[in-house]
Amino acid sequence: MTQSLCKILRHPIPLRMSNCQRKGVVLTPASILGLLARLGLQALGSFDGQSVFPLLYVQGLGCFVMGICLRLKEPLGQFYGPLYTALTTGFCGSLTTFSGWQFDIFGAWINAGGYRRGNLSNAVDGIGISLVTLTLSLGSLVFGFNCASLVAQKLTFPKFPSWWQRYAISLLSALMYGAAIVAYFVLPKRYRHQATAALIFSYPGTLTRYLLSILLNPRYPYLPSGTLAANTFGSALLAASHVLQGVNPPVSPNACSILLGLVDGYCGCLTTVSTFAAEIYDLEWWKGCRYVLLSWGLGQLMMVTIFGIPQWSGHVSNHVTCIM
Repeated sequence: MTQSLCKILRHPIPLRMSNCQRKGVVLTPASILGLLARLGLQALGSFDGQSVFPLLYVQGLGCFVMGICLRLKEPLGQFYGPLYTALTTGFCGSLTTFSGWQFDIFGAWINAGGYRRGNLSNAVDGIGISLVTLTLSLGSLVFGFNCASLVAQKLTFPKFPSWWQRYAISLLSALMYGAAIVAYFVLPKRYRHQATAALIFSYPGTLTRYLLSILLNPRYPYLPSGTLAANTFGSALLAASHVLQGVNPPVSPNACSILLGLVDGYCGCLTTVSTFAAEIYDLEWWKGCRYVLLSWGLGQLMMVTIFGIPQWSGHVSNHVTCIM
Protein backbone atom coordinates (compact mmCIF):
# COMPACT_ATOMS: atom_id res chain seq x y z
CA MET A 1 0.00 0.00 0.00
CA THR A 2 2.81 2.39 0.91
CA GLN A 3 4.42 1.90 -2.49
CA SER A 4 1.12 2.71 -4.21
CA LEU A 5 0.72 5.87 -2.15
CA CYS A 6 4.28 6.96 -2.90
CA LYS A 7 3.72 6.31 -6.61
CA ILE A 8 0.72 8.63 -6.65
CA LEU A 9 2.61 11.31 -4.76
CA ARG A 10 5.71 11.17 -6.95
CA HIS A 11 3.95 11.03 -10.32
CA PRO A 12 1.34 13.77 -10.44
CA ILE A 13 -1.63 13.21 -12.71
CA PRO A 14 -1.87 15.80 -15.52
CA LEU A 15 -4.88 17.87 -14.52
CA ARG A 16 -7.18 19.86 -16.73
CA MET A 17 -7.79 23.49 -15.94
CA SER A 18 -4.44 23.78 -14.17
CA ASN A 19 -4.51 27.57 -14.36
CA CYS A 20 -3.01 28.87 -11.10
CA GLN A 21 -5.45 31.76 -10.88
CA ARG A 22 -8.51 29.52 -11.02
CA LYS A 23 -6.98 27.14 -8.50
CA GLY A 24 -6.15 30.07 -6.25
CA VAL A 25 -9.74 31.32 -6.32
CA VAL A 26 -11.34 27.96 -5.51
CA LEU A 27 -9.09 27.72 -2.47
CA THR A 28 -11.33 30.35 -0.84
CA PRO A 29 -14.37 28.23 0.12
CA ALA A 30 -12.17 25.25 0.93
CA SER A 31 -10.06 27.36 3.30
CA ILE A 32 -13.12 28.78 5.03
CA LEU A 33 -14.74 25.37 5.45
CA GLY A 34 -11.49 23.85 6.71
CA LEU A 35 -11.09 26.63 9.26
CA LEU A 36 -14.68 26.31 10.49
CA ALA A 37 -14.27 22.54 10.81
CA ARG A 38 -11.09 23.03 12.86
CA LEU A 39 -12.67 25.59 15.18
CA GLY A 40 -15.72 23.37 15.61
CA LEU A 41 -13.72 20.23 16.41
CA GLN A 42 -11.55 22.14 18.87
CA ALA A 43 -14.65 23.50 20.60
CA LEU A 44 -16.22 20.03 20.80
CA GLY A 45 -13.01 18.52 22.15
CA SER A 46 -12.43 21.19 24.81
CA PHE A 47 -14.13 20.35 28.10
CA ASP A 48 -13.26 19.72 31.72
CA GLY A 49 -11.55 16.39 32.29
CA GLN A 50 -10.74 15.78 28.63
CA SER A 51 -8.50 12.79 27.98
CA VAL A 52 -7.42 13.81 24.45
CA PHE A 53 -6.05 17.21 23.48
CA PRO A 54 -8.44 18.87 20.99
CA LEU A 55 -6.00 19.30 18.10
CA LEU A 56 -5.55 15.54 17.86
CA TYR A 57 -9.06 15.16 16.43
CA VAL A 58 -8.29 17.90 13.92
CA GLN A 59 -5.04 16.41 12.69
CA GLY A 60 -6.46 12.90 12.46
CA LEU A 61 -9.52 13.92 10.45
CA GLY A 62 -7.55 16.18 8.10
CA CYS A 63 -5.01 13.48 7.31
CA PHE A 64 -7.78 10.90 6.82
CA VAL A 65 -9.48 13.11 4.22
CA MET A 66 -6.09 13.80 2.62
CA GLY A 67 -5.52 10.05 2.21
CA ILE A 68 -8.90 9.69 0.49
CA CYS A 69 -8.12 12.55 -1.88
CA LEU A 70 -4.72 11.12 -2.75
CA ARG A 71 -6.29 7.82 -3.74
CA LEU A 72 -8.92 9.59 -5.85
CA LYS A 73 -6.43 12.01 -7.40
CA GLU A 74 -6.84 10.79 -10.96
CA PRO A 75 -10.67 10.84 -11.18
CA LEU A 76 -10.86 14.14 -9.33
CA GLY A 77 -8.27 15.65 -11.65
CA GLN A 78 -10.02 14.41 -14.76
CA PHE A 79 -13.31 15.80 -13.53
CA TYR A 80 -12.08 19.23 -12.40
CA GLY A 81 -8.42 19.88 -11.60
CA PRO A 82 -8.94 22.75 -9.16
CA LEU A 83 -11.28 20.54 -7.10
CA TYR A 84 -8.39 18.28 -6.13
CA THR A 85 -6.30 21.32 -5.16
CA ALA A 86 -9.19 22.78 -3.18
CA LEU A 87 -9.71 19.56 -1.21
CA THR A 88 -6.05 18.87 -0.44
CA THR A 89 -4.32 22.26 -0.28
CA GLY A 90 -7.45 24.16 0.73
CA PHE A 91 -9.65 22.06 3.00
CA CYS A 92 -7.19 19.54 4.48
CA GLY A 93 -4.39 22.10 4.68
CA SER A 94 -6.62 24.57 6.54
CA LEU A 95 -8.21 21.95 8.76
CA THR A 96 -4.86 20.72 10.09
CA THR A 97 -2.36 23.11 11.65
CA PHE A 98 1.37 22.66 12.20
CA SER A 99 1.80 25.90 14.16
CA GLY A 100 -0.91 24.96 16.67
CA TRP A 101 0.78 21.58 17.14
CA GLN A 102 4.12 23.25 17.82
CA PHE A 103 2.54 25.69 20.28
CA ASP A 104 0.92 22.82 22.19
CA ILE A 105 4.27 21.04 22.41
CA PHE A 106 6.02 24.14 23.71
CA GLY A 107 3.19 24.74 26.17
CA ALA A 108 3.81 21.25 27.54
CA TRP A 109 7.57 21.92 27.93
CA ILE A 110 6.94 25.06 30.02
CA ASN A 111 3.83 23.71 31.81
CA ALA A 112 1.67 26.53 30.50
CA GLY A 113 -1.35 25.09 32.31
CA GLY A 114 0.33 25.54 35.70
CA TYR A 115 -0.13 21.92 36.75
CA ARG A 116 1.58 20.49 39.83
CA ARG A 117 4.23 18.34 38.21
CA GLY A 118 8.00 18.16 37.74
CA ASN A 119 10.23 18.91 34.78
CA LEU A 120 10.42 15.24 33.81
CA SER A 121 6.62 15.14 33.52
CA ASN A 122 6.72 18.25 31.34
CA ALA A 123 9.24 16.58 29.05
CA VAL A 124 7.14 13.41 28.81
CA ASP A 125 4.07 15.50 27.99
CA GLY A 126 5.85 17.37 25.20
CA ILE A 127 7.29 14.17 23.73
CA GLY A 128 3.88 12.52 23.96
CA ILE A 129 2.12 15.32 22.05
CA SER A 130 4.85 15.19 19.41
CA LEU A 131 4.81 11.43 18.84
CA VAL A 132 1.08 10.82 19.20
CA THR A 133 0.20 13.57 16.73
CA LEU A 134 2.80 12.40 14.22
CA THR A 135 1.86 8.73 14.38
CA LEU A 136 -1.89 9.39 14.29
CA SER A 137 -1.50 11.73 11.32
CA LEU A 138 0.51 9.21 9.33
CA GLY A 139 -1.80 6.37 10.30
CA SER A 140 -4.91 8.38 9.37
CA LEU A 141 -3.39 9.19 5.99
CA VAL A 142 -2.82 5.51 5.22
CA PHE A 143 -6.24 4.54 6.58
CA GLY A 144 -7.99 7.11 4.40
CA PHE A 145 -6.05 5.90 1.35
CA ASN A 146 -7.04 2.28 2.01
CA CYS A 147 -10.69 3.18 2.60
CA ALA A 148 -10.83 5.04 -0.72
CA SER A 149 -9.17 2.08 -2.47
CA LEU A 150 -12.19 -0.07 -1.62
CA VAL A 151 -14.51 2.08 -3.72
CA ALA A 152 -12.16 3.80 -6.17
CA GLN A 153 -12.83 1.37 -9.02
CA LYS A 154 -16.60 1.72 -8.64
CA LEU A 155 -16.73 5.51 -8.62
CA THR A 156 -17.78 7.37 -11.73
CA PHE A 157 -17.69 11.13 -12.14
CA PRO A 158 -19.97 13.19 -14.38
CA LYS A 159 -18.79 15.00 -17.46
CA PHE A 160 -16.17 17.71 -17.01
CA PRO A 161 -17.87 21.05 -16.14
CA SER A 162 -18.54 23.40 -19.04
CA TRP A 163 -16.81 26.76 -19.28
CA TRP A 164 -19.68 28.71 -17.75
CA GLN A 165 -19.84 26.32 -14.79
CA ARG A 166 -16.13 26.74 -14.16
CA TYR A 167 -16.40 30.52 -14.17
CA ALA A 168 -19.51 30.32 -11.96
CA ILE A 169 -17.52 28.30 -9.42
CA SER A 170 -14.76 30.91 -9.47
CA LEU A 171 -17.28 33.74 -9.04
CA LEU A 172 -19.06 32.04 -6.15
CA SER A 173 -15.71 31.38 -4.48
CA ALA A 174 -14.80 35.07 -4.67
CA LEU A 175 -18.24 36.08 -3.37
CA MET A 176 -17.86 33.69 -0.44
CA TYR A 177 -14.71 35.49 0.69
CA GLY A 178 -16.51 38.81 0.28
CA ALA A 179 -19.27 37.48 2.54
CA ALA A 180 -16.67 36.57 5.16
CA ILE A 181 -15.43 40.16 5.17
CA VAL A 182 -18.99 41.48 5.51
CA ALA A 183 -19.64 39.07 8.38
CA TYR A 184 -16.75 40.59 10.33
CA PHE A 185 -18.48 43.96 10.42
CA VAL A 186 -22.14 42.86 10.50
CA LEU A 187 -22.15 40.09 13.10
CA PRO A 188 -21.85 40.94 16.83
CA LYS A 189 -18.39 41.85 18.06
CA ARG A 190 -18.14 38.76 20.25
CA TYR A 191 -17.96 36.63 17.10
CA ARG A 192 -14.83 38.44 15.96
CA HIS A 193 -12.81 36.71 18.66
CA GLN A 194 -14.43 33.38 17.90
CA ALA A 195 -14.61 33.15 14.12
CA THR A 196 -15.17 36.14 11.84
CA ALA A 197 -11.69 37.62 12.22
CA ALA A 198 -10.19 34.20 11.50
CA LEU A 199 -12.36 33.84 8.40
CA ILE A 200 -10.82 36.98 6.89
CA PHE A 201 -7.29 35.63 7.34
CA SER A 202 -8.00 32.02 6.32
CA TYR A 203 -7.75 32.44 2.55
CA PRO A 204 -4.58 34.63 2.62
CA GLY A 205 -2.92 31.97 4.77
CA THR A 206 -3.81 29.14 2.39
CA LEU A 207 -2.86 31.20 -0.65
CA THR A 208 0.54 32.01 0.87
CA ARG A 209 1.22 28.31 1.44
CA TYR A 210 0.09 27.48 -2.08
CA LEU A 211 2.38 30.09 -3.63
CA LEU A 212 5.32 28.99 -1.49
CA SER A 213 4.88 25.41 -2.71
CA ILE A 214 4.81 26.57 -6.34
CA LEU A 215 7.89 28.76 -5.93
CA LEU A 216 10.10 26.62 -3.68
CA ASN A 217 9.24 22.94 -4.18
CA PRO A 218 10.58 22.71 -7.78
CA ARG A 219 13.90 24.20 -6.70
CA TYR A 220 14.58 21.58 -4.02
CA PRO A 221 13.09 18.24 -5.18
CA TYR A 222 14.61 16.29 -2.29
CA LEU A 223 13.10 18.49 0.43
CA PRO A 224 9.54 19.91 0.50
CA SER A 225 10.89 23.42 1.07
CA GLY A 226 7.58 25.14 0.33
CA THR A 227 5.75 23.39 3.17
CA LEU A 228 8.83 23.70 5.39
CA ALA A 229 8.95 27.46 4.83
CA ALA A 230 5.20 27.83 5.41
CA ASN A 231 5.25 25.78 8.62
CA THR A 232 8.31 27.58 9.99
CA PHE A 233 7.07 31.08 9.16
CA GLY A 234 3.59 30.30 10.46
CA SER A 235 4.99 28.99 13.74
CA ALA A 236 7.08 32.14 14.13
CA LEU A 237 4.10 34.39 13.43
CA LEU A 238 1.92 32.47 15.88
CA ALA A 239 4.55 32.83 18.59
CA ALA A 240 4.80 36.57 17.89
CA SER A 241 1.01 36.91 18.08
CA HIS A 242 0.98 35.30 21.52
CA VAL A 243 3.75 37.63 22.66
CA LEU A 244 1.67 40.63 21.65
CA GLN A 245 -1.23 39.26 23.67
CA GLY A 246 0.88 39.46 26.81
CA VAL A 247 2.24 43.00 26.47
CA ASN A 248 1.58 45.65 29.09
CA PRO A 249 -0.61 47.71 28.80
CA PRO A 250 -3.06 45.20 27.30
CA VAL A 251 -4.05 45.57 23.66
CA SER A 252 -7.52 46.82 22.72
CA PRO A 253 -10.46 44.44 22.01
CA ASN A 254 -10.22 45.15 18.27
CA ALA A 255 -6.51 44.36 18.33
CA CYS A 256 -7.28 41.15 20.21
CA SER A 257 -9.68 40.14 17.46
CA ILE A 258 -7.01 40.71 14.84
CA LEU A 259 -4.40 38.78 16.82
CA LEU A 260 -6.73 35.83 17.37
CA GLY A 261 -7.70 36.00 13.71
CA LEU A 262 -4.03 35.75 12.78
CA VAL A 263 -3.52 32.79 15.11
CA ASP A 264 -6.56 30.77 14.05
CA GLY A 265 -6.97 32.06 10.50
CA TYR A 266 -3.68 33.00 8.90
CA CYS A 267 -1.24 30.87 10.92
CA GLY A 268 -3.66 27.94 11.16
CA CYS A 269 -4.25 27.88 7.38
CA LEU A 270 -0.68 28.79 6.43
CA THR A 271 0.70 25.78 8.29
CA THR A 272 -0.43 22.22 7.67
CA VAL A 273 0.03 18.71 9.04
CA SER A 274 -1.89 16.87 6.30
CA THR A 275 0.46 17.94 3.49
CA PHE A 276 3.38 17.44 5.88
CA ALA A 277 2.30 13.83 6.48
CA ALA A 278 1.80 13.17 2.77
CA GLU A 279 5.25 14.54 1.97
CA ILE A 280 6.85 12.25 4.56
CA TYR A 281 5.52 9.26 2.64
CA ASP A 282 6.87 10.76 -0.56
CA LEU A 283 10.43 10.69 0.76
CA GLU A 284 12.81 7.82 1.39
CA TRP A 285 12.93 6.60 4.98
CA TRP A 286 15.98 8.54 6.11
CA LYS A 287 14.99 11.65 4.16
CA GLY A 288 11.56 11.51 5.74
CA CYS A 289 13.13 11.31 9.21
CA ARG A 290 15.36 14.26 8.35
CA TYR A 291 12.35 16.24 7.15
CA VAL A 292 10.41 15.49 10.35
CA LEU A 293 13.29 16.44 12.64
CA LEU A 294 14.08 19.60 10.66
CA SER A 295 10.45 20.76 10.62
CA TRP A 296 9.89 19.93 14.28
CA GLY A 297 13.17 21.51 15.34
CA LEU A 298 12.59 24.75 13.44
CA GLY A 299 9.06 24.97 14.85
CA GLN A 300 10.30 24.62 18.41
CA LEU A 301 13.16 27.03 17.75
CA MET A 302 10.64 29.67 16.69
CA MET A 303 8.67 29.09 19.89
CA VAL A 304 11.73 29.36 22.12
CA THR A 305 13.30 32.44 20.53
CA ILE A 306 10.13 34.44 19.82
CA PHE A 307 7.77 33.42 22.61
CA GLY A 308 9.88 31.78 25.31
CA ILE A 309 12.78 34.22 25.71
CA PRO A 310 10.61 37.38 26.09
CA GLN A 311 8.44 35.56 28.64
CA TRP A 312 11.35 34.23 30.68
CA SER A 313 13.09 37.63 30.68
CA GLY A 314 10.00 39.28 32.15
CA HIS A 315 9.27 41.55 29.17
CA VAL A 316 5.98 39.76 28.48
CA SER A 317 3.36 38.83 31.04
CA ASN A 318 2.40 35.20 31.56
CA HIS A 319 -1.22 36.33 31.59
CA VAL A 320 -2.77 36.39 28.12
CA THR A 321 -5.12 39.35 27.74
CA CYS A 322 -6.93 38.11 24.62
CA ILE A 323 -9.30 35.32 25.65
CA MET A 324 -11.79 33.77 23.28
